[in-house]
This record gives sequence, C-alpha cells and structure tokens, in this order.
Amino acid sequence: MRERILLCVSHMSEAGMELKYVHEAFASNWVVPLGPNVNGFEEDLKNFVGQNKEVVALCSGTAAVHLSLLACGVGAGDEVLVQSFTFCASSNPITYLGAKPVFIDSEEDTWNMSPDMLRKAIEDRIRVTGKKPKAIMVVYLYGMPAKIDELLAIANEYGIPLIEDAAEGFGSRYHNQVVGTFGCYGILSFNGNKMITTSGGGALVCPDKDAKNTIMWYATQAREAYPYYQHEAIGYNYRMSNVCAGIGRGQMTVLDEHIAHHRHIANLYREAFSQIDGITYHDEMPCMESNFWLSTILLDEHLRVRGEENAYREAVKGAVGGAAGVVHAGGTVHTDCEPNRNVEAMRMALDAANIESRPLWKPMHKQPVYKDAAAYVNGVSEALFKRGMCLPSGPMVTDDDVKYIIENIKANIIG
Repeated sequence: MRERILLCVSHMSEAGMELKYVHEAFASNWVVPLGPNVNGFEEDLKNFVGQNKEVVALCSGTAAVHLSLLACGVGAGDEVLVQSFTFCASSNPITYLGAKPVFIDSEEDTWNMSPDMLRKAIEDRIRVTGKKPKAIMVVYLYGMPAKIDELLAIANEYGIPLIEDAAEGFGSRYHNQVVGTFGCYGILSFNGNKMITTSGGGALVCPDKDAKNTIMWYATQAREAYPYYQHEAIGYNYRMSNVCAGIGRGQMTVLDEHIAHHRHIANLYREAFSQIDGITYHDEMPCMESNFWLSTILLDEHLRVRGEENAYREAVKGAVGGAAGVVHAGGTVHTDCEPNRNVEAMRMALDAANIESRPLWKPMHKQPVYKDAAAYVNGVSEALFKRGMCLPSGPMVTDDDVKYIIENIKANIIG
C-alpha cells in the first residue's frame, strides 16, 4: 500500500535548527511563555513581514484573532463584518467578546471578501442599527490574497478598522507587500499544517510598539505594576512558550523554501488541470503572489465521477478529510448545504488510493451555530463549496505524489 499523501504537513529544517533552539531552551531552563527564543522569533517575524510592523508571538492563531478584536475595541453587542468563506477560527472569537458576526460573501476571482458586498453590508448595518460595525475581518483563503486595495479603501472611507486573517496566507504578497501588513492588525498561524509550524502557535502583527505592548499585556493576564497581583482588566494566558518559539526560529530558516515548494506544486497542478475538461484550478491574479498553502480545484457540476451512486449513502461517523481531534457523529447523511455528489465521490476515490483531500470550507453563514447571524450573500461561496476540493500541497508532497494524484483523478472521471 502506498504511503498516505497528506494535505499539508510542515517538516523540520534539514540542518536541525529547531533542535538547537529547543535544546538551548531546556539547557537554560527557559521553558515558560517568555525567553530568548520568543524574543528571537518575534524579531525574525518582524524582519520578514517588514513595513515597520511589530509582532507578538502567541499560543495560537485563534488567540491572535481574539486579541486583534479586543485591540480594535470590540465588545458586547458590537457587530464585526467577517468573511463567510473561512474556517470557524475567524468568526468564533467575535462571540467570545459577546459581539455579533455579520457574514460577508465572496467574489469569484480570489474567493475572498467581496468589496461590493462589504459596502452593501456597512450601509445596511448603519441603517438597521444606527451605528457602524466595529471592525472588518478579511481572510486570505488557502493563501490567496484578497482585493485588499478595494477592501481597505472602503474600510477607510467609513472609518472602520480592518483586520487581516493571514493564518493561511503567511508569505503571500499583494503588489509585493506581505499580506497581514495592510490593515490595523494581521493574524498569523503556525499550526502543524501551516507554512511553518511551532507545533501549535500564532502571532499578531501590530501597527507599532505601543500596540505590541498592549497586546503583550493582555496576553499575559493583564497584570498591573504592583509588587503583588493587581488586575484592572480581564487578561488571557496567550503567550507562546520559549520551547515552541525555538521550533519557530528553526522553521523560519526554511520558510522561503516551503513557499517555493508550495508554488512549485501549484505549477504542476496548474499544468495538469489545464488539460482536463471539467476541472478548473484556482489560480492567482497578476498583482498577487499566493503561497498556495492548499491547491484547490473546482469540478464542473456535470462532470461524472466513478462511485457517485455511493456518495452520501451512509452517515459519516468519524474524522474525515483532514479533521482532527474529537468530533460528534452527525447522525444524518445530508445537511442543507453540502458538496455535489461528484465532489464527494472523488474525495472517496482519492481516500481509497491513500490520498487525503477535503471539501472547501463550508461558509459560516450556512453553519447551524450561526443560523441567526446576519449575512450578506451573493451565492458565490455556496456555489464554490458545492464544487470545490483541496488537494495535497505541503512540503512533504513530491512531484511523483502529484503525478499519482493526477492519475487517480483522471482514472475516476467517466467519459
């Protein structure tokens, strides 16, 4: 049996720089959420993103989302405009603060937040609530930059802070500027499946040193300057550990290599799918340089795939398609918004060939947990979800793996 080909798993640097920094952390007994590796990792990140930004290393990308909202003054009862086509970590922290997510649909070019829908939502929320939304959060889906110039212009016009969720977009560029540096704050993630990993972890790109200090204060339980523990605000235990930061310092030495490899894999997929009728590869626009964190395709709804008669025959009982951790058994075969049968049949066929794939993110406005949330939709994200698939794209994916994946996709197309 061929070894399973996974979607995206980072690997360690060949020189073992990660071990060097981790050993130093243990040798010096710095195994707490501060220390030389944390400082060094933040400096490495600051140098990479540029634009005179400051960076705070945190325990997760979700923590970075949470603190970015807090820094923008989001509180109970406020509304935050957030991209619907994303993972739940973009929207869930809004609810942590007692605020309300308002979901914005995508445009067809980048699959990211639609400027037209954003403007419509702002004007309508002002009309309905009598006040502006408190913040805007755009997401760089699968590493693809958004139309950030247009989005930022609208945000500035209405005086609403814009947050960039670049968890999937670390290293992507728009007009040669690293994403996550255009808005007020930028979110980075170093989960095990991202461009680089600290085993878990994230970071927040901040506009200046004052903002960085405020974020660090909130991330370390918001202590006041007394010889005892005095707290006048609610803080969080969100700082990255010195051990994890050591892994991050080593990973920074292979970041450019990882980005180059993801883009190489994208080129292989792009060329192959250009010759297959009924499959469209999602590509970047001329002004953009995607890291292609995940390569994604769309299957024409009329494309026939072997095994469609078996798609959705039984309810799924465990983790499928890259899901991790504990999941609840859904109990039903269908939901009110799901991938087309040919997409599910292709996923099942690839799984049988030991190839991991998954559907695109299900839009947040179609998630049961957000059934009562306001949403401004144009049908784009729902249509993409029904037709789209993510393919293995990480540093461990070889040219031979891509060839094997393409061969299996071709073999399961009927006609």
